[in-house]
Amino acid sequence: MSMNLVTARDIGKEYQAGEVRVRALEKVSFAIAPASFVSFVGPSGSGKTTLLNLIGCLDKPTAGTLMVAGTDVAGMDRRTGARFRGRNIGFIFQDFNLLPVLTVGENIEYPLQLVLNLPAAERRRRVEALLAAVEMEPQADKYPDQLSGGQKQRVAVARALVAQPKLVLADEPTANLDHHTAMRVIELMKRMRDEFATTFIFSTHDPKVVGEAEIIHTLEDGRLVKTENGQQGGQNG
Repeated sequence: MSMNLVTARDIGKEYQAGEVRVRALEKVSFAIAPASFVSFVGPSGSGKTTLLNLIGCLDKPTAGTLMVAGTDVAGMDRRTGARFRGRNIGFIFQDFNLLPVLTVGENIEYPLQLVLNLPAAERRRRVEALLAAVEMEPQADKYPDQLSGGQKQRVAVARALVAQPKLVLADEPTANLDHHTAMRVIELMKRMRDEFATTFIFSTHDPKVVGEAEIIHTLEDGRLVKTENGQQGGQNG
């Protein structure tokens, strides 16, 4: 059995756009270890978001094999993919994707009700623990429109972690944040990684995020052109 959390071998993705077949990814191979902090970088259109969508079981590759948490996700049907995603993968989006009609606490709790069907006491325990971890306890009963951008992103981090996934995928998670807030959110995610042994995979243009990554994969025109250790690489052995 592979020790890696994610293993991609020669994955490709093509789309039909009218008469034209668009090749979004071509023969991309990589492996990602558990509890790592990894960035996929590259210009717009290089395939970063497509790749995150494949790893997150939101889409399927048209070629190659993709293993996530010991499961071949390339062959999953939609329902199986949704169930696997709910149990194994958290998501953080650049526009936060919080539900405006739910409070901070309810937003964090929502995945537990949606997917895991946990008893109320366990849901409450997890939500309270994560509110404390992201320093949002005083805002538990506020609604998203009462929060700053940085507070919204902290809530989004807590929501991504509440189901205790092995993997969190973050698509441009600092794009709407100022420098100071972005650094605080990155530090928070690293702390969560250390505490919960969660793997974080980013797609980003943000040099602040790239600077904190342990492994940096560079994509160009749908191909993986470079893999290097980041400045933080190797610190955690």
